[in-house]
Amino acid sequence: MMINKTELKLLATALRKLESGYSELPEFVPEFDEAALSAVLDEVAERMQDNYPYFHPQYAGQMLKPPHPVARIAYALSLWVNPNNHALDGGRASSAMEKECIVELATMFGWDNPLGHLTGGGTMANLEALWVAGRLHPGKRVIASEQAHYTHRRISEVLGIPFSSVAVSRDGRMDVDAVEQLLQAGDVGTIVVTMGNTGLGAVDPLPEILRLRITHDFRIHADAAYGGYFGLSAGLRNDTRQAYDDLTNVESIVIDPHKHGLQPYGCGCVLFKDPAVGSFYKHESPFTYFSSAELHLGEISLECSRPGASAVALWATQRLMPLLKGGEFAAGLDSCLAAAREFHSRLQASEHFLPLMQPELDIVVYAVDAPDTETASARARQVFNDTASRGLHLAMIELPAALVVEWLPQMAENSATVTCLRSVLMKPEHADWLDEIVAILNTCAALATDTEAASCPE
Repeated sequence: MMINKTELKLLATALRKLESGYSELPEFVPEFDEAALSAVLDEVAERMQDNYPYFHPQYAGQMLKPPHPVARIAYALSLWVNPNNHALDGGRASSAMEKECIVELATMFGWDNPLGHLTGGGTMANLEALWVAGRLHPGKRVIASEQAHYTHRRISEVLGIPFSSVAVSRDGRMDVDAVEQLLQAGDVGTIVVTMGNTGLGAVDPLPEILRLRITHDFRIHADAAYGGYFGLSAGLRNDTRQAYDDLTNVESIVIDPHKHGLQPYGCGCVLFKDPAVGSFYKHESPFTYFSSAELHLGEISLECSRPGASAVALWATQRLMPLLKGGEFAAGLDSCLAAAREFHSRLQASEHFLPLMQPELDIVVYAVDAPDTETASARARQVFNDTASRGLHLAMIELPAALVVEWLPQMAENSATVTCLRSVLMKPEHADWLDEIVAILNTCAALATDTEAASCPE
């Protein structure tokens, strides 16, 4: 079932507790037309059925992880107050909760006195990080890998900062030799290190980038929007573990609680190791929020209005499942890693699929077996459509053919790119659904091959 009815009972109980805190106010009950609302809500529910089943383990496509029940309930609960975390006047309790969340997130990276706040998502968080970087290294270049999120280039354009992309090695990580060549020009101010790129799930070689900083002057910004929480996992391979351990040495970090942090959209976070960068945010408002002399979150954010509900939901989740190695939250990440590795192994054993690199986190990328890259792309697109008709939802990724054939040298290269399939196994339950997922995949891949043979008789 999609909905556990216990969640609704818990929400009702919590709402009664919330309401009791305002019992001294004069009686006031907002009025509305129940029949009209019911009709509209029925229509909304029907319209919302036109979505993929993101909550179900057979959704193994994009990075859409269902919120934890406590996050969903706490978020809904806060909407009866509707706090605005721009300033203390707009959300006293939720602002305090946000600050506590920031401390806990920063502690996960080994920082004890950070500056940071929640944002609407990773894009806004990365914009703030690169905005600060540009203030500290005016006119200098930002570089990120070819597999980094496309928004880094776009953000740099918005900020008027020069940008260059860096080639990746066959495992999808930033090529350190290419980075070193760019550094020779002396105009690089910031290197964006991606802790789990969203296409391949590869973690850039942070230890090697840090060594380059011994002889070159640049900031390191870690885009850990997708992969940031995996530092808690006990299942990382050794080189990946070292990269996460070295996050304590970067200048800024972005993490998205609405990915692996079990939060509703949108909930991103930007963290700065040096709280002195808060001076760049300084502003003088002639009209807002002078009831407290305490620093408020609007003074360290480019965004003004921000939903306090996001902070309440995140606080509740971290309260229930602290961000600790070996804890319940970390165990969920371990399950995702194990599911991805097992899935990769089963694809290797299949006669229909050719997985690329071993998954570093919980993203698996795989081609459909074919004699050449053009045919592989066509078969992948058919498998994508056929699995969806059977309730299994995947994602597709377009990769340079040169990268794919490095892993699959038996495949003739007759196209510039290859359409591959991509699965994000970010639900802990995916480990229990691999039999079903692989069975549907093999059925659809065989069908794609048979259909192709029937349409091209000898």
